[in-house]
Amino acid sequence: MSTLTAAPITAPTIEYGELAPMLIIFGAAMIGVLVEAFTPRYLRKSIQMPITVLSMVGAFALTVWQGVRGVRSAAAMGAIAVDGPSLFIWGAILLLAIVSVLLINDDDHFVAEAAAVPGSAEEDQALSQGGAHTEIYPLVLFAVGGMMLFPAANDLLIMFVALEVMSLPLYLLCGLARRRRLLSQEAAMKYFLLGAFSSAFFLYGTALLYGFAGSVDLKAIATALSTVGGQDALLFIGAATLGVGLLFKIGAAPFQAWKPDVYQGSPTPITALMASGTLIAAFGALLRVFWVALGDLDAEWTPVLWGVAILTMVVGAVLAITQTDIKRMLAYSSIAHTGFLLTAVVATGKESQNANALSGILFYLLAYGFATVGAFAVVTMVRDPGGEAGHLSRWAGLGKRSPLLAGIFALFLLAFAGIPLTSGFFGKYAVFAAAVAGGAVQLVIVGVVTSAMAAFFYVRVIVLMFFSDPAPEGPTIAVPSMGTAAVVTLSAAATVVLGVFPQPVLDLAHTAAQSLFVR
Repeated sequence: MSTLTAAPITAPTIEYGELAPMLIIFGAAMIGVLVEAFTPRYLRKSIQMPITVLSMVGAFALTVWQGVRGVRSAAAMGAIAVDGPSLFIWGAILLLAIVSVLLINDDDHFVAEAAAVPGSAEEDQALSQGGAHTEIYPLVLFAVGGMMLFPAANDLLIMFVALEVMSLPLYLLCGLARRRRLLSQEAAMKYFLLGAFSSAFFLYGTALLYGFAGSVDLKAIATALSTVGGQDALLFIGAATLGVGLLFKIGAAPFQAWKPDVYQGSPTPITALMASGTLIAAFGALLRVFWVALGDLDAEWTPVLWGVAILTMVVGAVLAITQTDIKRMLAYSSIAHTGFLLTAVVATGKESQNANALSGILFYLLAYGFATVGAFAVVTMVRDPGGEAGHLSRWAGLGKRSPLLAGIFALFLLAFAGIPLTSGFFGKYAVFAAAVAGGAVQLVIVGVVTSAMAAFFYVRVIVLMFFSDPAPEGPTIAVPSMGTAAVVTLSAAATVVLGVFPQPVLDLAHTAAQSLFVR
């Protein structure tokens, strides 16, 4: 009788080195949780802040090193794509997260005791004792780790896990504002409920696409488009519901309703992190899904994105004009910028066109991210007795009270408008040029018109600051901490440098985009 020899079983390997930047962030987040659990309260902040900043700096350094080495592979058994676009997005998210953490570090933004009822004696006691919520730091690290995983996920289940890891900490952070706590808690609840709906759409779309392709792997879904027949209903409904989940995260119309309320109610440093990092991560994930998994279906989804882009630009530009709160105005501005970015997403066709569109999107996201963080940093410094001076009328005459601060804010507004010699000009030029090359000329015309409309409310704020008399009991200008001053300085410098010398970063984005997305 012959004997059977068992073949050796080899365990699947996971390339930890290629995932090192992301693993550092998640590892630091878990260390932060242990610090919260086992260290005295008075020591926590002095431990949490260095852990957070050093982990982000180390992760950024490793990301740069991997970019120099030209790493391009599907790691973790093919579930996570480490390629040029992923590394650029990781670097951008980490840079903006480091800047945002310097803003978050100020004690004045977050509630002293989250469990205390707003206006209660317990809250007053916590404030008088100088209480601080140091769990903000590990929550931010988990959110940043999710932001890094989301655009790099190479299958839909990992992408869903990343979506939740990114979103759940942000739901909590939105409700921890030190002042106007009811507004902050309302924002957190709205974000949570609407985010839950978007997650359900994403997961439902994942299930339908799995039923169509028999796999959640993006490459397998792309292959199934040409090999599977008779399952068009699963394919189209799955792609549509998956798209709804992704469009919600970037704040595209008609899924933008959460943005103004959440931006207004959240602690401003968290708003800055969401407006920059979350947008970059969500756009990276959207591009990977539509260009990798559904790339051969572009004839069907391109007209839909045309409509979404036009609606998003018009809604953002028109509704921003009607706003009287500075944070809500910036929220609708973000919606309009989402529409501008979508003009390049539809610029598909030849591979060279895709690469140019991708490089334009990457540059735009980085430039817009720095301007956004800087603008919200300025917002934290203009104060009323009840907190930040949100109403636009309170900004009247700010140029006479503090010419430097008003001038820096005007710089950020001009960058949002796309004025030459600011980063916004080259960002818009890059995405519009890619859209024209892809045949979306009509879309670019709409983009130019809505950009002109958007310039109106930016200039309106500048005129209000410099050509109006300040109110007798106008807002005060808070003395910035070293962290806030560093945020404003770095953001303003980046806005100017990327507007005057954009070529090095454009070349870096072009190099990252050359490989497109690994499959």
